[in-house]
Amino acid sequence: MMKAVVLESYGSPEVLKVISIPVPSPKKNEVLVKIHATAVNTGDVRVRRADPFLIRLMYGLFKPGRTTIPGMEVSGTVVAVGEEVSDFQPGDEVFGSTGWRLGGYAQYRCFPDHGKLIRKPGNCSFEEAAAVTVGGNTALYYLRDKLGLPTAKKHPFSILIYGASGSVGTIAVQLASLFGWQVTGVCSQVNVELIKSLGATEVLDYQGKRWKMLTKRYDCVFDAVGKLARNQSRNLLKPGGKYLTVNRGLARGSMENLIELRDLMAEKRINVVIDRIFDLEEAAEAHRYVEQGHKRGNVVLQLNTRPGHSG
Repeated sequence: MMKAVVLESYGSPEVLKVISIPVPSPKKNEVLVKIHATAVNTGDVRVRRADPFLIRLMYGLFKPGRTTIPGMEVSGTVVAVGEEVSDFQPGDEVFGSTGWRLGGYAQYRCFPDHGKLIRKPGNCSFEEAAAVTVGGNTALYYLRDKLGLPTAKKHPFSILIYGASGSVGTIAVQLASLFGWQVTGVCSQVNVELIKSLGATEVLDYQGKRWKMLTKRYDCVFDAVGKLARNQSRNLLKPGGKYLTVNRGLARGSMENLIELRDLMAEKRINVVIDRIFDLEEAAEAHRYVEQGHKRGNVVLQLNTRPGHSG
């Protein structure tokens, strides 16, 4: 048997319950992963609250299925493989996405042999690997796949990242800096030094006068938390500038992007910011903390004994 957090109804964090269920067995083309860490992200909160309404069409109109287990990103160790599996073997340390099939808030989960998992860098913790999967993929999708790398004639390209201290924002600041862009981050005063340390050339307190009176114009405004409306960004953009927001549609993460993020972590060219780590039994408390909207980087659940760094 294993422990898992299940969503028995939609609503407040208290609807998350810890139960015991059988450990799944891998099919012939699957691997069984002992999950060490998963991140608590905005997507998990939206599933729990059934917001937007589409969530109800995906998981149950009036309540979720009995064993609906939240969790979109995981890291762990392969403990068993199906007879047709060729990419992984027991003992491999892996991380990746569960997607909208969820299931990350459980001590074990089966994954297909292809397309969902990659090997974890040895110099990266399980917590860091789990946390980069959704936030990092989202940042890379918007800044490169959606925006496209700017041409030389626009250099130096300038970008304002609103919500720079969140799970998407902390990676977006680092990626934009690596791209050679001029990066302005907007966050709370308590996180200003953090965002500077991640590579921002300028950081503004979203409650301060400099932000409220800002007259500078940018090639791109990226709303990394879904709280800056298009009409608010209009006066911040240069002619022909582009406004991007995580509040518009789903980021189409890819395995190629995840591999690139892994390599950047392995080379220590990006760092994953971890705010707090909660135990499995504290899933409701973790959700309450995330809903406050003040987390720095990522919030992580540890599901088995915390292994820390390996390799």
